[in-house]
Amino acid sequence: MASVVLKVAVSNLSRCSHLSFLRACSTTAALRQGVPGSLWKLGRLNHIAIAVPDIEKATSLYRDVLGATVSDKVPLPEHGVYTVFVELGNTKLELLYPLGEKSPISGFLQKNKAGGMHHICIEVDDIKAAILDLKAKNIRTLSAEPRIGAHGKPVMFLHPKDCDGVLVELEEA
Repeated sequence: MASVVLKVAVSNLSRCSHLSFLRACSTTAALRQGVPGSLWKLGRLNHIAIAVPDIEKATSLYRDVLGATVSDKVPLPEHGVYTVFVELGNTKLELLYPLGEKSPISGFLQKNKAGGMHHICIEVDDIKAAILDLKAKNIRTLSAEPRIGAHGKPVMFLHPKDCDGVLVELEEA
């Protein structure tokens, strides 16, 4: 009887050790492959962009109804948009309105008449290193090289099909 109890105890100990080993290995493997290495780091959420069918009405909502501080409307012809930034303390909203017939926002608003969330922008400390690393991990970008964004800093958009359906903009901090 004692030998049976000893065999069960050893078997359970062996199983526990095996589970602990598997957990340790899977955690170590995730640390090695998952998060970007020391070449670049994700920073804070810079802004959430919202495509709007009427930028004056949207600006009025945030400024006059909700009491937020808003920027002037700024044209960005190289991106095909007008922008208005809404200050929120811990981040910003970017209101987007089409500028020109080839604006990417025009197509978005054709599919979403009332407007809606267009993208999120996350800061990175080194955009070139981030792009190289993400491309090596098969994350597609929407342009070959970073462009200068609304804040005068380099930006890159990541393909939404590679980012769980979300259009992600990276901006160098």
